[in-house]
Amino acid sequence: MKKKLKKLYQGTFKSLFFITIGAAIAASSLEGFLVPNTIIDGGIIGISIMVDYLLKNVPLGIVIFCLNMPFIFLALKKFGKKFVFNTFWGLCCLSVFVSLVHGHQVTDDLLLATVFGGVILGLGVGLILRNNGSLDGTEIIAIRLAPKLGLSIGEIIMIFNVFIFFAAGFLFGFDRAMYSILTYFIAYKVIDVVLEGLNESKSVLVVTDFSQEMGDKIIEQMGVSVTYIDAVGGYSGQPKRIVYCVISRLEVTKLKQLVKDVDKTAFISIENVHEVEGVRVRKR
Repeated sequence: MKKKLKKLYQGTFKSLFFITIGAAIAASSLEGFLVPNTIIDGGIIGISIMVDYLLKNVPLGIVIFCLNMPFIFLALKKFGKKFVFNTFWGLCCLSVFVSLVHGHQVTDDLLLATVFGGVILGLGVGLILRNNGSLDGTEIIAIRLAPKLGLSIGEIIMIFNVFIFFAAGFLFGFDRAMYSILTYFIAYKVIDVVLEGLNESKSVLVVTDFSQEMGDKIIEQMGVSVTYIDAVGGYSGQPKRIVYCVISRLEVTKLKQLVKDVDKTAFISIENVHEVEGVRVRKR
């Protein structure tokens, strides 16, 4: 029991630590690059920047915190207490760090502010998302509305952001709105890298009449383990064995050639695998 509590405590402390670091990184992006150059991000943070610009005397950190609070309560039922607590902690940290670094502009070059602001913001937000937290209520809204509107979560977020960037065009000028869209795109890609990693693997399914020979060749020549999956052909109705394995992206070309050497009529399906856990068995 004590070991479980210790493990839980360590996991919680680790999550809060990285959420704090992520909030500090995000704050440095907002105050160092984006806000001084009137470039915004999408979602609630983007709305907060515009509201802060209109209110003048209200600190940005307080605006971000207040606008996100209603969505924290919406998330309680859907995402659980841990997510809500982590999100609350992240927003508190972001509010503090934004106030601390306020006035420390790094550059007034719009292109540099867009690129580096997007990269740094994506890094900070990605760290928070990776540790079961959030800084933006947009996705919470989208998840709650998707079943009611019959739209996907991505479509709702896209529609939401179109209105935000359109409003930014009227408020800051449409050149700044276009820079903001570029910032959002860069941040989105960096978040993917933080969440999924750079070492992208590939899962491969090979449908062939020579499954045993194919599997043996993959094990022998590529040094990776394979799994056989029993299946039935849709047209022929005949039983088949599918060969499944996970390889690195650098091994794809070699695997394709190996499959062709064994069976030129084999069907190959290759998909991205963003995260692999467990032991990858190799031939000794």
